[in-house]
Amino acid sequence: MSKFKPVMGRGLDALINPKNLENANNFSEEDDLKPVYKEKVVQDSIIKLTISSIQPNPFQPRQNFEPEALEELKKSILANGLIQPITVRRFGENLFQLISGERRLRACTELGYKDIPAYILDVASDEIMLAMALIENIQREKLNAIEIGLAYKRLMDECGLTQDQIAERVGKDRSTVANSIRLLKLPEEIQTSLIKDEISMGHARALINLPSSSLQLYALAKIKENNLSVRSVEQLVKKLLTDKSGKKQKSNSSTKNNSSVSVLDLEDKLRRLLGTKVLCKNKNDGSGELIIEYYSLDELDRLIELFDLIENNNR
Repeated sequence: MSKFKPVMGRGLDALINPKNLENANNFSEEDDLKPVYKEKVVQDSIIKLTISSIQPNPFQPRQNFEPEALEELKKSILANGLIQPITVRRFGENLFQLISGERRLRACTELGYKDIPAYILDVASDEIMLAMALIENIQREKLNAIEIGLAYKRLMDECGLTQDQIAERVGKDRSTVANSIRLLKLPEEIQTSLIKDEISMGHARALINLPSSSLQLYALAKIKENNLSVRSVEQLVKKLLTDKSGKKQKSNSSTKNNSSVSVLDLEDKLRRLLGTKVLCKNKNDGSGELIIEYYSLDELDRLIELFDLIENNNR
């Protein structure tokens, strides 16, 4: 039986560090693993468990399981065995709770297997369980963009992790994490289209810049109707923003119209520079407002640090 470096008593950071789960890959069908029923289970080890003793993961971030992918996995298991064990925690007397590997568990169950290799971790709290389940699934499973955004948001809301901490743990840029969370602000119809691969992440990111759900849904209809590329959608969004500005200023002179285009260009530049939505609003007396949106206190801290860096560079 393989033994692994213990992570007990090392806190949330140690338990949800992806490196501490890599040992679960160190498994071979040739290992002499005997099924465990009532024997004492050793933590941080790989052992065969009876499938009936394993309860589902209540924090599972995946919402959609593709039947075709499950069938492919079942064929692979029949041909090659289960290459990677599932990960579980102790959950009562002779009971375990799944951390990751629900598709593997489902496949083995449907194949009629009674036992399954499992990597057992000592997880003391639901908070740690949630963090481990989310990060494990984000890294190893093919979650769709909305599932990933929801997982990031749960890590922030329920585990108290910042976007920087999440980015570090899942190996992504902080802007990638922020953009994934922003997708959750889109109308449900657009989120569904993203889940179904009717539109891409690039399409969705472009639609976020539109100020209302009605405009976003109008643009979605155009994407589906004309099979628009991401670049074409970006141009459509810019046109919609310009038209919207023009409706508010029906009697404006050509000078003011040119000014409106300049403002939109400025908004685009600031969005790219700051990594968030920016709005410039003109007033009739020539003054205006510059609105910079943020979606969390962590995002606000990032913007403040960016402004400080710009100020220091200009001294």
